[in-house]
Amino acid sequence: MKIAFHGAARAVTGSKHLITLQNNTQILLDCGMFQGMGEATEKLNSYFGFEPAAVTYMILSHAHIDHCGLLPRLVAEGFTGTIFSTPATMDLARILLMDSAKIQEQDAEYANKKSRHNEEIEEPLYTEDDVVKTLSQFKVIDYNKEFEISPEIKLLFTDAGHIVGSAAVHLEIKEGDKTQRLTFSGDVGRYGDLLLKSPQTFPQADYIIMESTYGDSLHKDLEPIENMLLEIIHQTCIVKKGKVIIPAFSVGRTQELLYALNGLELKNKLPDIPFYVDSPLSIQATQVLKNHPEVYNNGVKEVMKIDEDPFAFKGLKFIEDVKESKALNDDSRPCVIISASGMAEGGRVRHHIRNAIGNQKNTILMVGYCAPDTLGGRLLAGDKTVYLFRENYKVFAQIRSIKSMSAHGDYEDLLQFLSCQDPKMVQQLFLVHGEYDVQQNFAQRIKSHGFKHVTIPEYHQVFDCNPEPAWSI
Repeated sequence: MKIAFHGAARAVTGSKHLITLQNNTQILLDCGMFQGMGEATEKLNSYFGFEPAAVTYMILSHAHIDHCGLLPRLVAEGFTGTIFSTPATMDLARILLMDSAKIQEQDAEYANKKSRHNEEIEEPLYTEDDVVKTLSQFKVIDYNKEFEISPEIKLLFTDAGHIVGSAAVHLEIKEGDKTQRLTFSGDVGRYGDLLLKSPQTFPQADYIIMESTYGDSLHKDLEPIENMLLEIIHQTCIVKKGKVIIPAFSVGRTQELLYALNGLELKNKLPDIPFYVDSPLSIQATQVLKNHPEVYNNGVKEVMKIDEDPFAFKGLKFIEDVKESKALNDDSRPCVIISASGMAEGGRVRHHIRNAIGNQKNTILMVGYCAPDTLGGRLLAGDKTVYLFRENYKVFAQIRSIKSMSAHGDYEDLLQFLSCQDPKMVQQLFLVHGEYDVQQNFAQRIKSHGFKHVTIPEYHQVFDCNPEPAWSI
C-alpha cells in the first residue's frame, strides 16, 4: 500500500490523498479545490498529479469546497467509479458544486468578453452538466455502518463533528495475508460545538492521516458566543448607529450565527434591528441542516422542545435577489448583514465590506479560519489598506473576531480526537491540512503524547506503507 499526497500538503486547502494497493486499486480520499493560494491557485487546480481515469473508488469526508470542489473535474477527466459519502454530505455537495460550477462558467464568460482576439479562450474547470454526472456516481453510507467496498476493502464513517454530514474515514485494507487499518480524519470539529455532536471515537488504526489547521492554536474566548455577539451588535448598531458585516461560510458558520442570535431572542436580549442573510447558498445550506436533525447535539434538541425552528427569529430576512442585495448598501440604517464567503474572497460580502470599510462606525466581524493571503486574512492581520475590486481602500471600520466559532478543532480538540488510539500501535501519523510552521509545532505536541512516527508530507510526495516505516520529522 502506498499513499500519495496531492493536496493539502503543507497547506490548508486542496485535500487529495491517493492510496494505491499492490493490485493497482486506487482509492482517492477527498478531491478538494485549492483556495486562497494567490496567483498559484489556478495552476494548482488544473493539475491533479495522478490520472483520474485510473482511480477506482473515491471517498469524500465532507462537502466543503476545499474537500469536494474538484470532483466534477475528476469526473470530466475520466473517473467513472463510485463516490462514497454520508447522506448529508451528498445533499450539501449537490448545492455547493452546482454553485461552484455556475461561478466557474460565469467567470470564464466574463474573462472571454474582456479578452483580446489573440488570447486563448478561457474554459471553466467544470460545468453544471459535469456536476450532474458527478452526483449520479454518489453512493451514501450512514455513520457507524461498516460497508464492504470490495472483498479487500471495508469502509466505516464516524461523525467528525465539523459540519453537517462530516465524517472521519476508516478503511480496513487486506493485501494478501496482511490487513492494515487506515484512518483519515477529514476535518475535525469542536468538542462542545454550538450545534453539532462532538467527534466520535474510532477504531484503532495502523496509519492516520490527520488534519492540523489549528495545530498550534486555542479557540477559547472569555465570553460565550451569544454575549460576544450581543456586545458587538449593541456597540455598533445601537451606540454608533453602524452596520455589522459578518463574512460567514454558507455551511456551518451561518447556521451557528442564526442559532446564537435565536438564543438571544429567546432570552429577550436581541436588539430590534434588521438581520439579513445575503447568500442564496446559505439559505439552501440552512435547509439541508434542518433536514438532518440527526446531527444535532442535545442542547439543540432541548431548544427545539420550545422553539421548532432554532434558526429563525424576529427581524431576520433572507436575501436572494441581487437587486435587494445591492439595496442594502444604499440603506444607511443600522443592521447586521451575514454574507458569504467566510474568507471574504468572493460573493456578495465583498460588496458589503467595500461599502462599510471606510466608516469607523461600522464593524467587520470575522468568525472562521481565513488563509493569510485572503481579504479576511489581511483584515485579521491588521492591514490598514486592502485591495478590493481593483482599488485600495483604507480600513477605518473596526475589525473584530470570534475565535471560538471556528468549525475546526484547536490543538486540544485534535489531541482529544487522537486520545482513543494506542500510540504504540500507530505505525505512522501523517499531518495534512495545515501551514507548515503550524504542523511542525503540532507534531511536537503529538510526539509528547506517545506518537513516535509523525510525518509532514510534501506536495505529491509518495510513501510506501509495506516496509516497516522509518520516517519522522
